[in-house]
Amino acid sequence: MPDKLGSDTNRRGLLIILSSPSGAGKSTLARRLMAWDDSLRFSVSATTRAPRPGEVDGVDYRFMDDSAFRGLVTDGQMLEHAHVFGNFYGSPLAPVSEAIDAGRDVLFDIDWQGAQQIQKSVLAPHVLSIFILPPSIGELRRRLETRGQDGQDVIAKRMMKSWDEISHWDGYDYVLINDNLDATEAKLKTIIAAERMKAAQQPDLMRHVHSLQSEFEDMP
Repeated sequence: MPDKLGSDTNRRGLLIILSSPSGAGKSTLARRLMAWDDSLRFSVSATTRAPRPGEVDGVDYRFMDDSAFRGLVTDGQMLEHAHVFGNFYGSPLAPVSEAIDAGRDVLFDIDWQGAQQIQKSVLAPHVLSIFILPPSIGELRRRLETRGQDGQDVIAKRMMKSWDEISHWDGYDYVLINDNLDATEAKLKTIIAAERMKAAQQPDLMRHVHSLQSEFEDMP
């Protein structure tokens, strides 16, 4: 089996959800998956907030006004959405659905609330959800401190939020303990490769089975 499987028009794409508390290694693992298979694409979220300097519409976010966003929600065209600090954020259904129909996998880096919404959406049959756990709470704090991105007050808030996030681990298809980054990456690749081969992801499978059945019935 090749290391990279890539997009495949003979199968449905996967909607891959990665969730974890901050510091568990989710973002690093997502980047490694993107490097492993360059057909993987991050879902581009929509937002009603104004673009920041340097942000590009359709690349960083899909920027839209409040009315347009609400309209998509009302029409059932948002896979998931939330209201954060006065602005809406969400994942439009159409581009993800098109990617899946074309055999391309879409990667979502979202929290458990967004994951639950997607798992109840029309694309639920193609969802692969994975939760990343830290090996210990002490190690989680150490990772947050050593990456040097946040002050102690922000780290404390992230630590307080982490248990709420961890408590939803059982709502996912797979749960991995990230005690070794390379080993966890290898497990993720194995999971994705296996899920791509599920019968539900192979739209031509039923036609092939019918062809085999016809051949069998035509035997003398």
